[in-house]
Amino acid sequence: MSVDLSKCKKIVIKVGSSTLTGNAGANLDPQAIDQLVDVVAKLKADGKEVIIVSSGAIAAGLSPLGLANRPSDLTLQQAAASVGQGLLMARYTESFNRFKITTSQLLITIDDINRATHVENIKGVLESLLKLGVVPIVNENDTVGTEEIRYGDNDGLAALVTTLIRADLLVLVTDIDGLYDADPSTPGAKQINTVSDVTTLDKATFGGAGGAGVGSGGMVTKVQAAKVVTAAGIGMLLTKLPDLSAGLNGEKVGTYFIPN
Repeated sequence: MSVDLSKCKKIVIKVGSSTLTGNAGANLDPQAIDQLVDVVAKLKADGKEVIIVSSGAIAAGLSPLGLANRPSDLTLQQAAASVGQGLLMARYTESFNRFKITTSQLLITIDDINRATHVENIKGVLESLLKLGVVPIVNENDTVGTEEIRYGDNDGLAALVTTLIRADLLVLVTDIDGLYDADPSTPGAKQINTVSDVTTLDKATFGGAGGAGVGSGGMVTKVQAAKVVTAAGIGMLLTKLPDLSAGLNGEKVGTYFIPN
């Protein structure tokens, strides 16, 4: 890895549905959330500012509604998000309470980011929360969103939030330990440790949603997020949850996208 990520002071961490829920249709995994919160609490103790962009609302609502898989019907997705968002925040709140850390919820859409007046308000609120020592937890407003659910993703939202607040680093936490030069299930596929120019990547070598089948993104959206932040002069780390702490301590894990 070309830089010591332990020196980053303002960090955005995006975590995907597959990481938070495990197999399709399962409830939120308390151990996964605790593991993420443990890392964030350590960063906070070291004087760093952290924003979490969390997927998982739709996935968290599946089991309580008796749904085995993420539905294709938009209104059912919105219903699941309506049930799951409260469960997601309750679990985060409970876990952060172990460290006496206050959390907040921000539900926004890509449309909000694209409106100048909304952007300034979102930026001001986030900066105020960080100054107050709060860990903001951002998610797309899936309950009322339409196109965001069908075509949007929290990878893109995390990239926009990262550039908006001029963070030092974006971390995408997924169920794959990094970017590979081919489908990771393909024999001989090799992990790419560093990407110096994200625009040269061949989209044909990666794709598909998370392994648990409950997310909306995939490797394509993560590479797109990398393009956004690296173009803004910000680095991005792609890694899995068990390696998150090591990566933020400067160890060589996952895939690091070097900023332009």
